[in-house]
Amino acid sequence: MLEAKAVSVAYGAERVVAECSLAVAPRRLTALVGPNGCGKSTLLKAIMGFVPVQSGSITLDGAPLAAMGRRAIARRIAYLPQDGHAPEHMRLGDMVELAGYARYGLFGGPTAQDRALFARALDTVGLADLAGRYVTTLSGGQRQRAFLAMVLAQDADLIVMDEPVNHLDATYQVAILALVRRLTRHGGKTVLAVLHDLNLVTGFADDVAMMRGGRVVAAGPVAATIDVASVAAVFDLEADIFTRAGRLVCLPRLPEAEAPPPSEPPA
Repeated sequence: MLEAKAVSVAYGAERVVAECSLAVAPRRLTALVGPNGCGKSTLLKAIMGFVPVQSGSITLDGAPLAAMGRRAIARRIAYLPQDGHAPEHMRLGDMVELAGYARYGLFGGPTAQDRALFARALDTVGLADLAGRYVTTLSGGQRQRAFLAMVLAQDADLIVMDEPVNHLDATYQVAILALVRRLTRHGGKTVLAVLHDLNLVTGFADDVAMMRGGRVVAAGPVAATIDVASVAAVFDLEADIFTRAGRLVCLPRLPEAEAPPPSEPPA
């Protein structure tokens, strides 16, 4: 269980996260949603220890993360940032191997067991046959899957992802989130991911935490949390929420002036 209690984070005089509380249940995919600038990415950085926490606490299985060293955190939590960058002239296999540093150290080098894990990570994301390719030659979707392989190579139980399907087309968005969901349901992983598309949230996430103004204002299982009232409160958006094929669909209402005219019946 990852838990943040009344966490506040500020950049200078500006408080970005304000007494925010969040609980992430094990072996489930929890989506973190909210409007731009509400503090989602900052909360993830606070969890990872990249920005200082003004007040409150963040614990993992009851132990304070602030008391753990950087390598100890890296063994427990794998982090996928919003925009991943790969060094030029690095092959995919080498980049994934580099992700295992927290487990074997800079001078110790990977063991045969480590290398088997790296190969399995590439196979899981469907890139095993591209291990010798330079990362800069990969397509956008392949590169995003490569960064996901790096996360898997850490072999951490908890994965924190900041917009993992950002800049991807619909096909890769669905493929990557389907893979992430399999990691929770069949791989024993726990995932906290920032997502923007509510229909992707309802399609793949187990739980959702909805942020506004630096706080989580609604949280719980997706089907019990995303409704007309919560979407309006968090996004200032009027939407119709209904069930289709067993899952929720969020259909924003267009302003009357921009709504398409009714279709004419065929002559």
